Parts: sequence; structure tokens; C-alpha cells
Amino acid sequence: MLSIYDIKPRFQNLLRPITTRLAAAGITANAVTLLAMGISVAIGLVLTVFRPGPAAFLVLPIWLFLRMALNAIDGMLAREHGQKSTLGAYLNELTDVISDAALYLPFAFVAPFGGLSVGAVIWLSALSEMTGALGPMVGASRRYEGPMGKSDRAFVFGAMGLWLGLAGALPAWSGWLMLVMALLIVLNIINRVRAGLAELHARDLQG
Repeated sequence: MLSIYDIKPRFQNLLRPITTRLAAAGITANAVTLLAMGISVAIGLVLTVFRPGPAAFLVLPIWLFLRMALNAIDGMLAREHGQKSTLGAYLNELTDVISDAALYLPFAFVAPFGGLSVGAVIWLSALSEMTGALGPMVGASRRYEGPMGKSDRAFVFGAMGLWLGLAGALPAWSGWLMLVMALLIVLNIINRVRAGLAELHARDLQG
């Protein structure tokens, strides 16, 4: 199924000149990864602990877009500038899950949502990324199938942050969004498992 992740190559092409300059300046992929996580956690903590008001949620669409750019940049630094490392692989997976949880958590305190629905989306999101990361462990590639992958979730939460920041509240009908997201992430997990198995099966047939 179609995912925002499918447009990633075009996005990377736009960011390639910036990535080249960062590499020339000695900026490492791991440094970019940790910076993105640090800012994500800081934003999530401020919105969750201090609850500064709806207008503060306007930072989410801006940051989620910038974070997507930083995630693309750290990947290109690793692949195209000889910075791949085992530590980088660990950081890439772990920091994404940590950042997602931090940025989604503030919505647990925003009506019409609640801790249970937002917590379910956070948990399923982590499970989805774990499923994708298990691909190489079983001999397949890292799986990114949608729907409701990381980029899709960033779009939805960014849109909710924009609406909340501009309108001051979310409409009552938006309460079903977390359930829909949860169901789509479950489908995402199934698709990633199926794709990994299909990849291995196709390889066996070719062998």
C-alpha cells in the first residue's frame, strides 16, 4: 500500500547538496541522529510536562518535517559518505522509537484522546519498527511497508498539531483517529512480515 515513505528518494535528492556540505564540515551521521532524538525528546517533555497550551503544538508540524529531513540526511551521510557503522545501525532504530514516543505522548493529554488510545499507538509504532528491523535478522532486507509507517504517522501527528495550534482544540470527531491509526499500524506489521517472507521465498526459488 502507498506510503509517504515512497517519495523518500525525491526528498533525498533535494537534501543531497546539504548532506555533502555537512560531510565536508566533518558532521557525522551519528551526531545528526542524536541531535534529532535530543530535540524530539525535549519538545515532547515540554509539551507533556509543562502543557504550555494549544499554540505550542504548532512546533510539531515544523519539527516533524525537519526531523524527517534530518533522518534522510543521517542515512545519506552513512551510505554515501562512508559513515556506516554498527553503532549507527543501533542508534538509527532506537532513536526513532524514542523520538516517536516522545512526540506522540503529549496527545495523551489532549481531548478527545486519552492515555490508552495514544499509548496503544505508541506501542504499536514501536512494534512496527521492530518488525521492520527484524528483516535483516532473518535474512531479508529492512522492511518499510505501510500503511501508517513512520513518515505517515509524522504527517498525521503534525496535522493534528497544526489544527490544535490554530484552532485551540481538536474536533470531537477526531477521537476515532487513534483507533484508525492503530488498525493501520497492525496492517503495516502484517505487511512487513509478509514482505519479508515473500522476499526470502523469492530468493529460495532463484537459488
